[in-house]
Amino acid sequence: MRRTAASLLRHSGIGGGGGGGIPQALADALVCPLSKKPLRYCEDSGSLVSDAVGVSFPIVDGIPCLVPKDGKLLDHDQDKSEDCGAEDSYHRH
Repeated sequence: MRRTAASLLRHSGIGGGGGGGIPQALADALVCPLSKKPLRYCEDSGSLVSDAVGVSFPIVDGIPCLVPKDGKLLDHDQDKSEDCGAEDSYHRH
């Protein structure tokens, strides 16, 4: 299973060679478990961010941890400006 995930990451172009990113197709399908709104990938923290509720969900070994208790509340001052601006978003509208 780990070999398959590592292979997907290498060929996806997301997350670089050894990063914790996820394939674009998976990122497009994931939604916030709390708000059911799209998530965006933050390269700075290597996590998925829900702008709707201000929560960041970690990605561990290429696997998004979308259990609400694993989420981390973001500060309102830094959630978009410092940590992960909209230009880092997977979901560009």
